[in-house]
Amino acid sequence: MHIAIVGNIGAGKTTLAHKLAHHFRWEVFLEDVDDNPYLKDFYHDMPRWAFHLQVYFLNGRFRQTQRIKELQKAGRGIIQDRTIYEDAHIFAANLHESGLLETRDYNNYYALFESMVDLVAPPDLLLYLRADLPKLVSQIEKRGRDYENSISIEYLKSLNEHYEKWIGEYSAGRSLIVDVSELDYVRNPEDLGTIIDKINNTLFGLF
Repeated sequence: MHIAIVGNIGAGKTTLAHKLAHHFRWEVFLEDVDDNPYLKDFYHDMPRWAFHLQVYFLNGRFRQTQRIKELQKAGRGIIQDRTIYEDAHIFAANLHESGLLETRDYNNYYALFESMVDLVAPPDLLLYLRADLPKLVSQIEKRGRDYENSISIEYLKSLNEHYEKWIGEYSAGRSLIVDVSELDYVRNPEDLGTIIDKINNTLFGLF
């Protein structure tokens, strides 16, 4: 099985990915944040670095999907933090609509995405973590990444709107929406158990 966790910045994807990987004893694939050479520059000057950042993420995500495919063939289960779909339908689209990514760059990027996505199998389950703005801001502040201090409320709000639109139209496979605004699966094992029960029910019809 391949479960992909999607959601806005600060929704708690990475933490949940680790916990689900531990529970199911599956491989975990995380988003490349710490070694990303463009991320800090992007948050300081979005128009200058938007295209570079999106191409970097797209390439890394595509390589990740190919590795996931190999592991699935070998019978391994996968938990993935963020997907190639979000790169195009959420982040690049939002940057373009906000005027931070020029149309010619966006069209070039999207053509590359379409070439890649034809070679990508959708996950067995897309798990969307819905989180309100106070939750996102709290989580971002809690983890204390310097380059995220400049993220605006409006940027997070716009991303949330894109996520809601995209998840409402997602049809590539099974999906599960979990509102995590009031959940704390780090400190409360019952909250984690609730999510695991929902996953099992969606995938296997089990409670």
